Amino acid sequence: MPAKDTYHDAVKNALIKDGWTILRDPYTIKYEEVQLFADLLADRTLEIERNGEQIIIEIKSFISRSPMREFETALGQYIIYRTLLKAILTQTKIYLGIGEGIYESFFLQKSISMVLEEAKIRLIVVDLTKEEILKWIN
Repeated sequence: MPAKDTYHDAVKNALIKDGWTILRDPYTIKYEEVQLFADLLADRTLEIERNGEQIIIEIKSFISRSPMREFETALGQYIIYRTLLKAILTQTKIYLGIGEGIYESFFLQKSISMVLEEAKIRLIVVDLTKEEILKWIN
């Protein structure tokens, strides 16, 4: 099982504060001969609903000296997870959970925004100090 990212608990706590229930930490993605581990499976069921909304969150800290290298890795991981999840959890959306600082300093760059849009990457932007969700980007 892979190690947790530096900001794992901050993102997890932000989701809980936002009304999500963490169902799996980590969530095992099994398809055919492949077994991978996404960081979280979360559910939000409203009292009036029988079937709640479930999401998968892959958390990335982006603390190395090369945010671009981490982005390349995160992007590949996200696309692989999303592809396999289409076969096993068809209604579940996947999000990349990131901190506010890297969002502002890296993800808002025009070239990165273009890649995110083209690859249809969903983001959850978290204030890591307050452990609060700032943005959902679909």
